[in-house]
Amino acid sequence: MTKILFSGGGTLGSVTPLLAVAEVIHDRRPTAEFLWIGTKDGPERRLIEGAGLKFIAITSGRWRRFITWRNLLTPFFVLRGLIEAFIILCRFWPDIVISAGGFVAVPVIWSAWLLHIPIHIHQMDWQPGLANKLSAPLAKTISVTFEKSKSDFDPRRVTVIGNPVRRFLFAGSAVIARENFGLRKETPTILVLGGGTGATALNQLVIETMLMLGDRVQFLHITGSGKSIEVPQAPNTYHQFSFLNKEIALAYAAADLVVSRAGMGTLTELAALGLPAIIVPIPGSHQEANAEFFVQCGAAKMFDERQPATSLSDLIQSLLADQNQLQRMSAAMLKINDPQAAQRLVDLVL
Repeated sequence: MTKILFSGGGTLGSVTPLLAVAEVIHDRRPTAEFLWIGTKDGPERRLIEGAGLKFIAITSGRWRRFITWRNLLTPFFVLRGLIEAFIILCRFWPDIVISAGGFVAVPVIWSAWLLHIPIHIHQMDWQPGLANKLSAPLAKTISVTFEKSKSDFDPRRVTVIGNPVRRFLFAGSAVIARENFGLRKETPTILVLGGGTGATALNQLVIETMLMLGDRVQFLHITGSGKSIEVPQAPNTYHQFSFLNKEIALAYAAADLVVSRAGMGTLTELAALGLPAIIVPIPGSHQEANAEFFVQCGAAKMFDERQPATSLSDLIQSLLADQNQLQRMSAAMLKINDPQAAQRLVDLVL
């Protein structure tokens, strides 16, 4: 029996592509056994268990790229996570460990290397994160989303594949979405994605923008787990959810325009579906490089969350008023990601 261990979490960026990979492995080897090691307090457990995979949480250290006393504790958390991961690996003993980043994966990768278990790393983002930098030297094979990323790792072990996308996202129906969410047929729909852990600044910006636009536009606002916002004066065209699992396919199908954080997992889903976007990256983070790439491709507009809501309102209205531009952005989106990415990654690992 094939045994696959995935690791990643803390956010959903390192999770959703690997769920797409698990689907393909299950197709090819129906008896394969899966285990996922993630974080104790991240949003990933709900998604992973909803996909039918067994989930175990371990202690996760996180190295913050700014001065804080918490960094002093990180080595101890990493050591504890290393011990926990080592024990789990000895009990499960997978044929391979697969990770797409997330700091929880670092002790898992190190433990696998100590036990001589093959490792595969997938690099999603335009810029490599610290977790993958620490893990990649131990990996047998590495896959990347972009050609540019080959120079970030040992090119002899790197294959450019794109970023895997879950299949069920393509099965969404706009008709069913309108029934499910109570949407109007003739009113433009804006889908807002704040990321798996939510984005307080973006959520507040969207609330202010929504109140300005009134019922001229309808919103599907995914705030992120634990980030729900009470909006007493919201029009009936505003629909808020903290989290969507399988229903996200319906939300995508209903959207005319997406306002989103710049995690590569989400952006490549938008690319696969050809959804034009306004991207609002976390200021000063790797997400800015992700967003800039999509803007350069002509697939999106970038917006700084520190600008006023009036500016976002104006941008939304100008895009919705120019259907030709939205169509060009949609066409550009479809050119960005390889729809066979999950198949190609599975070719590598099996």
